[in-house]
Amino acid sequence: MTAPAAGGSRAPLGLIAGGGGLPLEILADLKRRGEPVVPIAIKDETLPQFRAEALHELGWGQIGQLFKVLHAAGCDRVILIGSVTRRPDFTSILGDLGTMRRLPAILKAMVGGDDSLLTRVIRIFEAENLTVVGVADVAPGLLAPTGPMGEAMPAGDQITDMQLASRAVRRLGELDIGQAAVAVGGRVIALEGAEGTDAMLQRCAELKANGRVRVKGMAGVLVKAAKPGQDLRVDLPTIGPRTIELARAAGLAGIAVEAGRALVAERETTLAAARQAGLFLHGLAPLAELETDT
Repeated sequence: MTAPAAGGSRAPLGLIAGGGGLPLEILADLKRRGEPVVPIAIKDETLPQFRAEALHELGWGQIGQLFKVLHAAGCDRVILIGSVTRRPDFTSILGDLGTMRRLPAILKAMVGGDDSLLTRVIRIFEAENLTVVGVADVAPGLLAPTGPMGEAMPAGDQITDMQLASRAVRRLGELDIGQAAVAVGGRVIALEGAEGTDAMLQRCAELKANGRVRVKGMAGVLVKAAKPGQDLRVDLPTIGPRTIELARAAGLAGIAVEAGRALVAERETTLAAARQAGLFLHGLAPLAELETDT
């Protein structure tokens, strides 16, 4: 178990972790730099490796206990990181007295789209005098850089597809629908919806397999970027080794993400997988800037 770092004047950071490997990466980065941290696992969401490091594991019905733990540890900031596969139902949040006291705000947060939910969750923490921070605040080295992330670079039709998919993602985000699009041969063939990026890429593979999309060799680009106005403290677009695997299966030539506003999880593994698959990885300038230039 990892204890908050002793000494120093900086208050510890509360790290509230959902699923996936990203919470472990953030925790390792914080520990490597000697930053005091209080790791807290969300029950039934977090990987076993993180649970082994966590000081606490709390369920949805223990929100009152969560704030008690954070305040007792002296935390003044929290980061919410990792996937949450399902929203809590009404029975799961009927827990301790602290949860019941906050029930109106919790129920209000459960209504609306994903962005609405995340914004309201932040307000619940702010009402407890806790500042919600993001990866850019605590581990900026994990964000995607601008330009190529490896030896392969987009060229020719790949650049055209990348630009087209970027415009599609921008429009998609304005409607609060998704964060990703795929363009192949000068046309958009897939937009991300509620199913997520992985399922969208599997759809692309099916389109090629059944002949609905006909191209020779590796062609097409996946672009993933934040929605306009998206609160990046709690919902950063992310790619990782699984993204590479599915992009390769879909026969794509490369992947582009918004530099400084997207995460490359398990970076070394992801870069190695892309190199082996013959895919380029590219960090785009913020999409708002690209819109201005076009």
